[in-house]
Amino acid sequence: MRIYLISPYHTGSHQAWAEGYATHSRHTVHLVTMAGRFWKWRMHGGALELAHRIETLVREVGPPDAVLATDMTNLPALIALARPWLNRVPIHLYMHENQLTYPPPPGEKRDLTYAMINVLSMAVAHRIHFNSAYHRDDFFAELPRLLKHFPDYNHLEIIPKLRDKSDILPVGLDLSFFDAFRPPALEPGPLRILWNQRWEYDKNPGEFFRALYALADEGTPFQVIVAGENYRRQPTEFEEARARLADRIIHFGYAASRADYARLLWRADLVISTAIHEFFGVSVLEAIYCHTYPLLPRRLSYPELIPSELHPDILYVNHNDLITKLRWAAANPETVRAQNLAWIAQRFSWTRIAPAYDRILEQTSP
Repeated sequence: MRIYLISPYHTGSHQAWAEGYATHSRHTVHLVTMAGRFWKWRMHGGALELAHRIETLVREVGPPDAVLATDMTNLPALIALARPWLNRVPIHLYMHENQLTYPPPPGEKRDLTYAMINVLSMAVAHRIHFNSAYHRDDFFAELPRLLKHFPDYNHLEIIPKLRDKSDILPVGLDLSFFDAFRPPALEPGPLRILWNQRWEYDKNPGEFFRALYALADEGTPFQVIVAGENYRRQPTEFEEARARLADRIIHFGYAASRADYARLLWRADLVISTAIHEFFGVSVLEAIYCHTYPLLPRRLSYPELIPSELHPDILYVNHNDLITKLRWAAANPETVRAQNLAWIAQRFSWTRIAPAYDRILEQTSP
C-alpha cells in the first residue's frame, strides 16, 4: 500500500508519531507535513498548502491507497481542494488531541471554531482513531453540549454515527533508542525525582513543586531532575522551584539532545505527573521504560496505561495521597530502584503497535 500521512503541525509528539509509523509500517508511508507552528492558521488555511503538496507527491510517486491525517487537519477543506487525487481513497483521522476538551489557558475562553473543525473532519473521515479510550469518551461526553450551543440545524444525530466509526489506536513509541544509554549499574544516593513534561499550565507543575516543598520542609532527602520543553516567557513556578530547591537540583531545563534526555531518564528513580490534561502520556511511558517508577493521578488516560493490579501503589487520588506515596518512596529509594516496570511501556512499542495500524488501513474501504 501507498499511504499518505498528513501532519500539518509537524513537531514534538506529532512528528515523533508520524515518523515512527513511517519507519515501522510494512507499507510505504509518505509524510505530507508543514512546520509545527501557528496551529490556528494550520487548522484554518493549512489545507491550501497540503493540497499543493499532495498534488506534487501524486505526480512523483502515484496516488495514495489510504490517507491518515492528524487532528490539526481541516479534512473537509483538504478533500475539496485535493479532490482529483483523493477521490475514492479511504480517509483516516488520528486524534492526538481535540480542541473541544483540551483545557484553554487560564483566563482564556475556548474558541468553538476549532472544535467544529474537528467535528467536521470527523464527519468526512471514513474512520476516526483516538489515542486512548479516555480521550474518546471525554470528547463524546462533551460533544452534545457543543452542538446544542448553536441555534438550529445542530444535527445531534451525527454523534452516534461518529462514535460508531471511532476506535482506539495507541501512540507507538520508539523505545529501542533508549537502550544505548542505559548505565551499567544503579546509582546510589537519595531518591531522584523527575519532571519530564512540558512546562505548561495543563501539566499543572505547581502541584508537583508543592509536593516537593512539603517533603523538603520535613527535611526528607531527595534530588530533582527538571527536564521538559518550555514555551512560556515567564514560567514562574519553575523559577521559584529553581531557587527553593537549588541544593537538590541535578538538572534544570530542556535537555540539549535526545541522548542527554535519555541519560536523564535512566538516572531518575521516580517520575511524577500532576497533569490536569493528558490524552495519552508519552513522556511518562518513556520514563517507565527507563526503569523510573511512576506516581500518577487516578484520572485522565493514566488508569488505562497502568495495569489495574498496580493502581493502588501507582495512582494517587488527591494531593495528600501523592505526598504520602512520595514520602514512602523518598524513605525507601533502594526499593524504588529495584522496581522494573519497563514491560508496561513495551506494550506500546512501535514493533507491536504498527501492525495494528497496518491492518486497519488495509481493511478500510471508502
